[in-house]
Amino acid sequence: MAVINFEYLKDFLDQKVLLYNRPQFIENDPICIPHAYCKCEDIEIMGFFAAIFAWGQRPTIIKKCKELSQRMDNAPYEFITQHKDNDLKQLLGFKHRTFNDTDLLYCIDFFKRHYSKYATLESAFFPNEGMTVELGLNHFQEYFFNAPDAPSRTRKHIPNPTRKSACKRLNMYLRWMVRNDEQGVDFGLWKTIQPKDLICPLDLHVERTAKKIGILSRDKPDWAAAIELTDNLRLFDANDPVKYDFALFGISIEEKCIIDSTQLKS
Repeated sequence: MAVINFEYLKDFLDQKVLLYNRPQFIENDPICIPHAYCKCEDIEIMGFFAAIFAWGQRPTIIKKCKELSQRMDNAPYEFITQHKDNDLKQLLGFKHRTFNDTDLLYCIDFFKRHYSKYATLESAFFPNEGMTVELGLNHFQEYFFNAPDAPSRTRKHIPNPTRKSACKRLNMYLRWMVRNDEQGVDFGLWKTIQPKDLICPLDLHVERTAKKIGILSRDKPDWAAAIELTDNLRLFDANDPVKYDFALFGISIEEKCIIDSTQLKS
């Protein structure tokens, strides 16, 4: 890690985690969408869509998620598992950026097939104990598209590390589902992997802050960069490195990366 003053930086980031890892800061974040539900399956489903839709302006992301929920009668698990073919007409015309109703209908079909066999979406990512996040993401992409009629256009929305993608939205989704620090933000529904195993979501804001403070050197925001960043965050907290996602993102969004850089130098 390029940063010299380790103790100052750790203290700085720990303070920002305490500041941003609170329910007060999720109202305008896509994670507010799954927080509108109580049933675990609804949380999984709407959390998945909120994560997949999470590029662009946050108000637009939240608006489109709410629209999708309304199209599913605000009961996504019930709609997905019990709908009739005619009910799918409610989904036609849905669009968020490059995600359209073709992609949506396939997602609905996938969820219906999966939930007919399994109680949780966790098994779609981690069917076996001891899997890493990298293995889980690669498995999910393969499993998600194992239907013969899977549309090729939908593949761009479900990346995997094999193709060197940072998988920022899926890593964010895993953070939501796995972390549970009782702060009222992440859900902690899944137990197959532990918070220490998660990979930090590498979006533009996190990348910007990480580079500014010297904990990310790789130029390209790919899977290797996500690993580099997470490995450095483990130096601050080996058991929960991805909690610093709150700090890195919050600094960029709320504070425009305000930090006394002179304290980071020898």
